[in-house]
Amino acid sequence: MRHSLRFKVALVFSALTTLLLVAQALGVKTLAEAQEEKLIAALIRDDIANVLQGYRANPALLPPFDVRLNGYVSAADQPPVALPPTTRELPVGTHEIVLDDREIHIAVVPFGTGRLYRVYDFSVYEKQFRKVINVLMAGTGVFALLTIWLSYGLSGLLVRQVAGLARQVKALRLGGSIPINPGKYDEIELVGLVEAFNDYHGRMADMIEREKEFTGNVSHELRTPLTTIKTSCELLEEDPAIGAKSRVRLRQIVRAADSMRELVNALLLLAREESTQDVEPVRLTRMIETALAPFADRLARNGVKTVIDMDSNVHIAANRSALAIVLSNLTDNAVRHTSSGHVRFSYTDGWLHIGDSGSGIPAHALPHVFDRFYQARPEQPSDRGIGIGLAIVKKLCDRYGWSIEMHSEPDRGTCVSLCLPLASPGSVWPDARPASS
Repeated sequence: MRHSLRFKVALVFSALTTLLLVAQALGVKTLAEAQEEKLIAALIRDDIANVLQGYRANPALLPPFDVRLNGYVSAADQPPVALPPTTRELPVGTHEIVLDDREIHIAVVPFGTGRLYRVYDFSVYEKQFRKVINVLMAGTGVFALLTIWLSYGLSGLLVRQVAGLARQVKALRLGGSIPINPGKYDEIELVGLVEAFNDYHGRMADMIEREKEFTGNVSHELRTPLTTIKTSCELLEEDPAIGAKSRVRLRQIVRAADSMRELVNALLLLAREESTQDVEPVRLTRMIETALAPFADRLARNGVKTVIDMDSNVHIAANRSALAIVLSNLTDNAVRHTSSGHVRFSYTDGWLHIGDSGSGIPAHALPHVFDRFYQARPEQPSDRGIGIGLAIVKKLCDRYGWSIEMHSEPDRGTCVSLCLPLASPGSVWPDARPASS
């Protein structure tokens, strides 16, 4: 989960401040308790010295002798206290015991042949001390909550310029072209960031402009000679003086020109971001027939049967040019690697399946078939490709959100599955006509 910079600053600041407050409160509590014990010890030490001096000066002031404890039990400013018999086992010194839910202090000193037990009750004082400590801890909690609230408010002031910079960057991403003004920012780091971003944005804008000019030039400079080549071949083919072998060569030139034009279209589509918006309902069988048309002679020559097993009224929502390039490349691969048998097209549950009975692909090569310039196995010189067709297919599928899967076994054929969403129902398009297979 991602959090805002303001939240992180507030969290760190409040956590650090709360930790310091708690540490301070615990330190004050520990110090106060230690000072309390020192004060009580000093009071007991002074009092017991005075009591011993008074009893030695006037033995008549001694309290009754307690045989159980083998000593005298004296209470300071309070009625006599009945000490438990286990008190007799206490060594000489000052001790704390719990008596009737009260913590009392007992000073044990030798006196004559016995001992003197001096009892002090500081419970009232200790209760007041605990109340003060509890108030201190409660105040720490209140200050911690106040710190969290103040931290969130102050963090907003600290990151306000960063938030403003983010808004301006977003405005540039949405189409703004005016550079960000670094004079609006006070922090040196933000000024440097703004200047670096302005420089990067300017270079990106120049690069995009050059790319647009390049794609425009490619569109004109390559399509025009390709159209000229194709038109010249069509005119030559009508010349009765052209022999059969020459006509075969002309058809090869036409197919090569068509392939080059499709490759140019694919590269232009990949270079234009706005092409993802050009989605329309298209008849799938019509697109398949168009993709098969350039390979009709080869399929017939090899005796490969083509099957289009789907409803002729299936319409899908897609970019027509992108889908034509994808189907052309997938069909080309299927036909190129199938010397006999069939090439089958079917559509079920939103998936177009293109299966063939060709040579298949080794298992180790399947993960790499969409890599640029990768070829699963050496091909015949006449059928040699450059390993870019499937890479273009994968790029186009990623661009338009079409999932693509490939399953293959050597010598048992290949099946490519392409996820194509159906167009919204209830509409009619004028290109309806039955498909042939």
